[in-house]
Amino acid sequence: MTGFAAAVIVAAGRGERFGDTGKVLAPVGGRPALAWALDAMEAAASIRDVIIVYGAHNEDVTRALVSTGPWTKVTTFTAGGEQRQQSMANGVRAVADDLEVALIHDAARPLIRPDLIDTCADRARETGAAILAVPLSDTIKRVDAGTIMETVDRAGLWAAQTPQGFRRTLLGAWCETALDDGIEFTDEASLGEALGHPVHIVPGDQLNIKMTHPEDRELIDALLRRRQEDTGVRYPRSGIGYDVHRFAADRPMVLGGMTIPFDRGLSGHSDADVLLHAIADALLGAAALGDIGLHFPPTDPQWKDIDSRDIMSHTIRLLRANRWIPVNLDATVVAEAPKVNPHVPAIRAQIARLTELDEGAVSIKATTNETMGFVGREEGIAALATAMIAPLEVSEAS
Repeated sequence: MTGFAAAVIVAAGRGERFGDTGKVLAPVGGRPALAWALDAMEAAASIRDVIIVYGAHNEDVTRALVSTGPWTKVTTFTAGGEQRQQSMANGVRAVADDLEVALIHDAARPLIRPDLIDTCADRARETGAAILAVPLSDTIKRVDAGTIMETVDRAGLWAAQTPQGFRRTLLGAWCETALDDGIEFTDEASLGEALGHPVHIVPGDQLNIKMTHPEDRELIDALLRRRQEDTGVRYPRSGIGYDVHRFAADRPMVLGGMTIPFDRGLSGHSDADVLLHAIADALLGAAALGDIGLHFPPTDPQWKDIDSRDIMSHTIRLLRANRWIPVNLDATVVAEAPKVNPHVPAIRAQIARLTELDEGAVSIKATTNETMGFVGREEGIAALATAMIAPLEVSEAS
């Protein structure tokens, strides 16, 4: 049965050892941990909707990540609370009434597999409550003040993982009871146990590791990179670009593929379109294809006075030849003069045509340097750009 469950991804924890945005957005395998969890939910047949529970400290970054990604199942963002039970209640309340099952998954488990998600969802639908877990393999010691007090028989001991799945109405009632009665719990299964409901085990995966300590991140990173090598799967990437050109007399001012009325142009081997150069470098960088200096060296006379629109067209061809396609662009022009903002609509339209993007995926901004530095002294113009690209096969499939 497909599409009968919602996945509530808990991404509200701080995990301050992993940086300002916490461990769920820490990069592993070249991408934020949350992105890998979203991939698995996207691929799981049982999942129709995905709800993300964010923290106040990472809301903007989380929303930005999802807005530029390939995930179609994310329906809702909801704020987390001070305690897990509040975050969980907020997430479960956001699950649509027509879905039978709610799966709870920690974003800090990026190695979860789609097939295990589906198995857990099926078992939860059948029994009311089921979680992934693995039997303990290490010898367990009970310790007090640094001294071993006893060796614990590990027979029957399992380590709980996520996702943990429940009938939506059942989990919703549990969450409200926990809030009303002040019940604290470390996972949803323990809440069910406390309320007297049987919770069933679905054998999990020893590699479904939770990123708790910095050394966990190193192991998960290595496993994810190996997974990419084994499967050949590629994921969206981002790149940055920067360019600067001096003013020059007796040259037209070309910016973003448009000729702008001004008494000077920019100096360069090409037409010196500082904005298109920054964007091209961002796209090439995202694909690890070098920069425009590599592909259009200023020492080569064949590129003398080349139209930067041709540079951009060549860049797009290079991306496609390497099975990449642009997703979105965001660029800023830094100039005291000329005034760029009046020309931004025309520039956006031009860049959208050159990059084969919708205008809504192209952001162009302009600012000054507040009279500071070479830009402030009106010696030239600088431009910065960021770009997101996706595998061509993913874009074609969507």
